Amino acid sequence: MAKKVVITADSTCDLSAELVERYGVKIVPLYVNLDGTMYRDGVDAKPQMIFDLFEDKKILPKTSAPAVQDYIDHFTQYLDGETEIVHISLSSEMSASCQNANLAAGEIGEGVYVVDSRNLSTGIGHIVIEAAERAAQGMPASQIKEECEKLTDLVEASFVISNLVFLYKGGRCSATSALMGTALNIKPGIVVKDGKMGVAKKYRGPFEKCLVKYVADQLQGRDDIDTRRIFITRSSATPKADEVVLAEIKKYVDFEEVYYTYAGCTICGHCGPDTLGILFMRKPE
Repeated sequence: MAKKVVITADSTCDLSAELVERYGVKIVPLYVNLDGTMYRDGVDAKPQMIFDLFEDKKILPKTSAPAVQDYIDHFTQYLDGETEIVHISLSSEMSASCQNANLAAGEIGEGVYVVDSRNLSTGIGHIVIEAAERAAQGMPASQIKEECEKLTDLVEASFVISNLVFLYKGGRCSATSALMGTALNIKPGIVVKDGKMGVAKKYRGPFEKCLVKYVADQLQGRDDIDTRRIFITRSSATPKADEVVLAEIKKYVDFEEVYYTYAGCTICGHCGPDTLGILFMRKPE
């Protein structure tokens, strides 16, 4: 008899509570250090705590991967001889979480399959959902891992960052670049490529105006997009921006499902408030 497959994922997948419940995903939280106190991403810490701390003390969080033992403890909850696990991790280019999950799988010996998402936020979320759908169909864990690893190259994840202060204070751009960006009202477009984040384009002007250009850059004139789902993921509440982005998406692609999600503490600690992205997949060739 085929073994049951449990899907687990790093908290950086940024799926909503509703989607986590729908797909039965078990979340492993990363850690967030706020002014000397360690919290679990999405459990003890919420993004607003990060923004409030920076506003009050100009202190940014420090994030860290779950330890190997954290993964061992998490995985062994679900291994009963009749169960296997597929774990979807944050990109190995961005964190030690994938390495630690693999070390934990090695310590356990068998039954745990780790997929390097090569992505972040709901870019990971796409792979988590793909894995969960295959598990629900009865596919064995080894095959789910193999298929999901092939899908990682099809994910397109990008964001527009409105506030450069977090990038600068976190050492992710030079003081000159931050000052120039602020003076010129520039909003960088960040993309994930080959498992890493990089600046793809610089937008200028009010945030909502930049988002109009950004969505067009991502979606206009394309016939290679998987229309099953798209995520609109943001670091803080942006009702007007949400409306603008949804309207622009509908101009170019008719997605079957549009999910709104909030980025967790790990992502927000890098990008700051007023960051918004659309994340979708391409069709397999």
